[in-house]
Amino acid sequence: MSPDPVTLWTVIIGLAIGSFALRFVFIGLVGDRPLPAWLLRHLRYTAVAILPALVTPLVIWPSATGGTPDLPRIAAAAATIVAGLLTKNVIVAIFAGAATLYGLLYLLG
Repeated sequence: MSPDPVTLWTVIIGLAIGSFALRFVFIGLVGDRPLPAWLLRHLRYTAVAILPALVTPLVIWPSATGGTPDLPRIAAAAATIVAGLLTKNVIVAIFAGAATLYGLLYLLG
């Protein structure tokens, strides 16, 4: 069943306007003024918080297992955290987690 074209285009246009407005606030209205130090301090941690926020539900409630946590995903998350803390390198941490996940899925599957 396909959505009603009017509803579809209303949602698309609404999202486009919202996306533009959100970017315009920072670029158009605030872009030429310095931001307060407290806000810059908080914005520094935004990128660091995004990846864990995206990955955590996939580790705790993985859809591949029907929402049941399993050893490969928890071990991959732990390997990623340990590799990241030891090396301070995001790429090494990602590859360590991926290798652990696919290695354990292969061995246990």
